[in-house]
Amino acid sequence: MSKITLLFLCTILLLLTSCASVEKHNMQVTKLHSVEDLHEDIDKVYDQLQRHHPHLYQFTSKDVLDFKFDSLKSAIDEPMDSRTFYKQLAAVTKYVGQGHMSLSPPSIKFTKKERQALNKTKFDINNLNFEYLDEKLIIVNARGNDSVYNNAEVLKIEDETPQDLINNYKKIIASDGYNTTFYNRYTGTRFMSLYSKDKGRFDSLTFTLRNMDSTFVKMYKRVLIKDTTTLKQDAIKSDSLTNINKRTSRLTKAERKAKKLESKAKRKNNQKYGYDYVKDEYARNLDFVGKDSASALLKIRGFSYGNYEDFYDETFKTLDSLKTETLIIDLRNNFGGSLDQITYLYSYLTDENFNMINPSEVNSRTPFLKSMISNSPNMIKGAFVLVSPIIATLEVLKTEKKEGVLYYKLKSSKEKEAKPLNFKGKIYVLINGNSFSASAVLSAKLHGKKRAIFVGEETGGAYNGTVAGMYKYYNLPNTKMQIRIPLVYIGPNNQTEIDGYGVKPDVEILPTYEDRLHNVDPELEWVLKDLEQNK
Repeated sequence: MSKITLLFLCTILLLLTSCASVEKHNMQVTKLHSVEDLHEDIDKVYDQLQRHHPHLYQFTSKDVLDFKFDSLKSAIDEPMDSRTFYKQLAAVTKYVGQGHMSLSPPSIKFTKKERQALNKTKFDINNLNFEYLDEKLIIVNARGNDSVYNNAEVLKIEDETPQDLINNYKKIIASDGYNTTFYNRYTGTRFMSLYSKDKGRFDSLTFTLRNMDSTFVKMYKRVLIKDTTTLKQDAIKSDSLTNINKRTSRLTKAERKAKKLESKAKRKNNQKYGYDYVKDEYARNLDFVGKDSASALLKIRGFSYGNYEDFYDETFKTLDSLKTETLIIDLRNNFGGSLDQITYLYSYLTDENFNMINPSEVNSRTPFLKSMISNSPNMIKGAFVLVSPIIATLEVLKTEKKEGVLYYKLKSSKEKEAKPLNFKGKIYVLINGNSFSASAVLSAKLHGKKRAIFVGEETGGAYNGTVAGMYKYYNLPNTKMQIRIPLVYIGPNNQTEIDGYGVKPDVEILPTYEDRLHNVDPELEWVLKDLEQNK
């Protein structure tokens, strides 16, 4: 047998195996599972939580949580599919009260040919963002041709009202502790993600919208980006134009160098401001509000993007040079991100040495290794297994056991120095129910030090911290549902006596649908009015 024939046969065998694997998976996730298999998956979830979650019974006692899992098993007395089971199980795991823990129903898999076909399509519904205000689901920050729908109210999705859908979603998502502000904000902002988990894959969706006084129907479909013929014709035209341009206008060496430098500067700028290519916006912006540079507005949409050190260094150098007196930090709809980034930012907001967080509680001496192995593709997972002895040794050196509790030392728990150009003026912080995770930790630190006036709504993230940082992903053996279990308890070193709630504002202001229609920012307007009155 020739090498070419052998290679051909191996390729065919690989394709057939892949197709069979996809077919087997899809059959597994769509079939009705036996009661015994469903009970086994419930036991597996609870076992994984007990083994890995360091604060499992912080908000719901062991007796109550045991009862809820047992009650679920008793209630399931007939077969059901994975997606139906997901909704019932999520309604129980939410009582752990940790917003970073999540369940996801299994998705249908596609063959290579099907994936290639999907890559040639687009779904313009991805141009829409949503917000839930006054029990209305509204479209915000619509992009492209859909920008005309900004502030339109969604009356129906297919034949269901958004109110009914959101009420159901609130039953299966977890907040930090007993906090409730997270629910309205999260279910609005992440509406399409929750809808996809609920319904599974769809290629079209019909919205009934109301914009001003008109009601109309808008259908979104998955469509081809461009057919092959058009792409080839465009390529031919493009090549022709390129050849003409080359003949008529060749770039000089200096022009090519300038163009290269311009492209490099743009990339560096996008890194500094944390450019989000999907939403076409920056994660960090500094603006001045009012008549002069006395008051600055620092908008931070997330703590995850780009080269933040350059941005904050430049920002506080600017504030110092302009002798800015007031800094307004906008953390609304900031779901969090990097602990290192909030630690770096806080070093510009204090004039004393500090520890951003306490040493973190864990259930294992190797949480990073567990996280990497469970969250990596099989090929990369093998590499982690090979170097696991080295990683495990380094991790063990970061752990310490005190009074029966295992602690893991993150960089943010070490003492840090305040920056020389730290801001010494007045600080306001704008917060809402989507101020979560790292943004809630930063808020708690500023609140505990009485360093800022808080305006808006109670943060969705808990004041005393949350379980997050690193995650173990576990796929249930029968229903193929995935659970994400956070492994590290992260809390600011200033705690409040009342556990289970977020940072509460000094001045509570809740925006309304009317505010959005008239482009009014009531929280920011209150701050500007307060500054004017206290000049």
